[in-house]
Amino acid sequence: MEEYDVVVAGGSISGLMSAREIAKKGHSVLVLEEGFEIGTPDHCGGLVSKSALDELGIEPTQKTFDSTINSALIYAPGGKHIGINSKKQKVIVVNRRELDKQVARQAKQAGAKIRVKTGFKEKTKLGVKTTDGEIGCKILVDCRGVGALTNNERDGVLLSAQYEVYADWIEDGKVEVYFDNIKYPGFFAWIIPSGNGAGKVGVAGRKINVSNLMEQFLKSKGNHSTIRKIFAPIWIKGPIKNFVVENTVIAGDAAGQSKPTTAGGIYSCGMGGIFAGTAISKYLESDDQIHLKQYQKNWHDKFGKEFEKQRLARKILERVDNKTIDTIFNTITPEITDEISNKDDFDFHTTAIVKLLGMRKSLNAAQNIMSAEIKRILNYSSTR
Repeated sequence: MEEYDVVVAGGSISGLMSAREIAKKGHSVLVLEEGFEIGTPDHCGGLVSKSALDELGIEPTQKTFDSTINSALIYAPGGKHIGINSKKQKVIVVNRRELDKQVARQAKQAGAKIRVKTGFKEKTKLGVKTTDGEIGCKILVDCRGVGALTNNERDGVLLSAQYEVYADWIEDGKVEVYFDNIKYPGFFAWIIPSGNGAGKVGVAGRKINVSNLMEQFLKSKGNHSTIRKIFAPIWIKGPIKNFVVENTVIAGDAAGQSKPTTAGGIYSCGMGGIFAGTAISKYLESDDQIHLKQYQKNWHDKFGKEFEKQRLARKILERVDNKTIDTIFNTITPEITDEISNKDDFDFHTTAIVKLLGMRKSLNAAQNIMSAEIKRILNYSSTR
């Protein structure tokens, strides 16, 4: 039987990051990817800040980098929109398939082994059972994605569709977001440009037919050619209770480490992999469980408060109707959008959401619906 110190189930960015960190310390690690290649299926929008990639230890290659985002247009149901200048936030769009392959190369260069078309089946006393037989290990890292959560936590899962399209109405450098709690209850539709007239167009929401809504949205935008379709669940409930259960360590989407507001997770899930890999390496060197527990503390110290604020913001956005959203948009001034453009952080964005909801002086716009939650967010924000 093959033996490794660590087996990672899932070749996602969190799994590959954890493998990279473990291998760097000289421990043996095997990454299992059930798909035919690392990086697919790609259902990520690819938005990430340059500073986040720097912290993850990734310098985008020519293949990885798609485009730079200079602005975002956010639309209310009635058609009113606001513009955010994002140049200072240094947001880029990456090709997620190539990004994962780049991290896979880093992991391989550090000494990790990667095996595709090999699925994880179950944990055993000696290691793990896979579609290629049993493999011995001391630690299992579960990075299998949202699928690992859907059976027990259905209320945290939304359906989504994302198409890659060519269209002349996709504007390079400009993200578009469309709120409509009738069409996309609990979420929104989006357009993310990849450059040269290509982009990713998506819709998500609770209990909706994403395929039909996607076709309606694309029809409303105009002529286009669809080159790829992805349908996938997304997770918006925040982190699970325990990242470590005995000798199983959970990271990435499987640990609920994607943003509750947008379901984006390159940064937060990638850092989850780094924190997990670092903690596992220390555990393997000391055989002291306290190092494994440090992983969850480190992640929560970095993202915990922000994710709690995002969960509260989500409660608000899920409960407001279209009329209230239109009212809120009418209270947003150029001064608010300028302040967001010049001061706020793409990776920790709840403060911007509070400002877009009208700040303290405009809470009356939807006070009966959101007063308790918005006050809690404001309290959190004031302590940052």
